[in-house]
Amino acid sequence: VSPGGGGAPCPGRAEGAASLAPHRVRRAHLAVAPAAPGVTSAAMASGILFALAAGLMWGLVFIGPLLLPDYPAALQSFGRYLAFGLIALPLAWMDRRTLAQFSRADWLEAAKLGLVGNILYYLFLASAIARAGGPLPTMIIGTLPVVIAISSNLRDARRDGRLPWARLLPSLGLIAAGIACVNQVELAHLRADPEADFSRYALGALLTVGAVACWTWYPLRNADWLRHHPDRSPRAWATAQGVATLPLALLGYLGFWGWTAASGSALPMPFGPRPAEFLALMFAIGLFASWLGTLCWNEASQRLPTALVGQLIVFETLAALAYALLLRGTVPPLLTGVGVVLLVAGVVWALRVKPEPLAADAHPA
Repeated sequence: VSPGGGGAPCPGRAEGAASLAPHRVRRAHLAVAPAAPGVTSAAMASGILFALAAGLMWGLVFIGPLLLPDYPAALQSFGRYLAFGLIALPLAWMDRRTLAQFSRADWLEAAKLGLVGNILYYLFLASAIARAGGPLPTMIIGTLPVVIAISSNLRDARRDGRLPWARLLPSLGLIAAGIACVNQVELAHLRADPEADFSRYALGALLTVGAVACWTWYPLRNADWLRHHPDRSPRAWATAQGVATLPLALLGYLGFWGWTAASGSALPMPFGPRPAEFLALMFAIGLFASWLGTLCWNEASQRLPTALVGQLIVFETLAALAYALLLRGTVPPLLTGVGVVLLVAGVVWALRVKPEPLAADAHPA
């Protein structure tokens, strides 16, 4: 499964960073990797829990296209983030003093993150699910921990420290093997269906790659902003992204409405054939997956190195897979269970890898 929706990574505590007292988290309660320089064990533990909460809520975004198969992906994407933006308005009023401190450049960055990480990402994902079902896009999105970890390790080593490749590769290999196991089950399921349209599934897979690209860019870019503004509230930044996304989603929604009218589409607008279900689902996903999930992800990103927090997106993959199997009403095959175990093992391994400062930073001239 994949990043559900607008989240934002960033290390460095927004509120009360300096007051965080270092203390140990006993391994009996939670296995936590040794903290990177400047990151306490408490921050690592709380960051992992925030990432888990974000993953559980982001997994909900896969339910929308499965529950509303008669709704176009564009309508679901614009509807979800229109709801997110409306939910953010009263929250923005509560945080108005903090938001007033944001510069024009900050708001532009929030709009970029909202467009790519929210609207375009979900447009790709909902389109993919409509064509390929839930499990295949979920597992392709499941490659995000690997893609983000590699991208971050290449891009942000000077800032976060470098995760040694020799120690990181086993973790990535376990995650990739787990994804491959679950993918094998889904491909066998497709081959057993005589009416399966493989070209449609292939298009769904291709669209999912577009979603992966959007959500590889998003957490890296979002982490940059949060790390450069450690004094800013992650909650306010999540709200700012919702507010900045609102006009974009509104324009998209009105544009889609105009397109359906001009093309003579039979789709009843503005809320489709099942308005009550559509509105309830869009606002539920907007609240839990978009805003609350974003808030939890921001908190995790402020506490953890980007390369590690990127791998914790696997929690979303596991949650989405569980939700999809629940909706399907089937017991997962043994190979699927093996894949889940490998995914979890890969994450646990990664959390025990300690980032190392680059040689130039460790021994300044």
